[in-house]
Amino acid sequence: MYIPTQFAESDAAQIAAFVGAYPLAALAGIEDGRPVVDHLPFLCLDHLAPGGTLIAHTAKANQTWRLGERSAPVVVAFSGAAAYISPSHYPSKHETHQVVPTWNYRAVHVRGTLTCTHDRDAKLQIVEQLTRHMESQRREPWAVSDAPADYIEKMLQGIVGLTLTISEVTAKTKASQNRTPADQRGVLEGLRDDPTTAEAAALIAQRLKD
Repeated sequence: MYIPTQFAESDAAQIAAFVGAYPLAALAGIEDGRPVVDHLPFLCLDHLAPGGTLIAHTAKANQTWRLGERSAPVVVAFSGAAAYISPSHYPSKHETHQVVPTWNYRAVHVRGTLTCTHDRDAKLQIVEQLTRHMESQRREPWAVSDAPADYIEKMLQGIVGLTLTISEVTAKTKASQNRTPADQRGVLEGLRDDPTTAEAAALIAQRLKD
């Protein structure tokens, strides 16, 4: 991932919070000499740093888990808080017209070694941990134990557990911080009233406040 200095993100707490808020990631690796990409929700078990772990699971019919069978190196990419930025958002447009469109977003790339497990208890633990995380903000969280035990056993037979041991984390936050404060405020005004870009606006607002 290309990261100009002004867009480099080093705040570990913000990076971890972002991964927790945007768990659906693109997993990329090489299988039989060709690139493969899959989309899976991941949960960080401990610390989002070298030596830490991410967990996920996939259908047994999905060949992605074969990467874990040989402990393959992979990249897991998380992204979100994205918005198209029109030149019309910049007050400086009216002064120089030397502006072009761009995109704002936050992205986190986690590199590491993928392993897999077919162990029933290990798979159940992964499913329960992911479920607790995903349901944690609901008023009445659903739990794996809410489903019939025989049904859960059948579902467990159809999945493979995945663990990523982290070797490197890189993060990028593009929130108009390369523009003047006036242009940043213009982008903020242009984004914050649209529900689809409110999170991108929040990144700008936080940086302006700091």
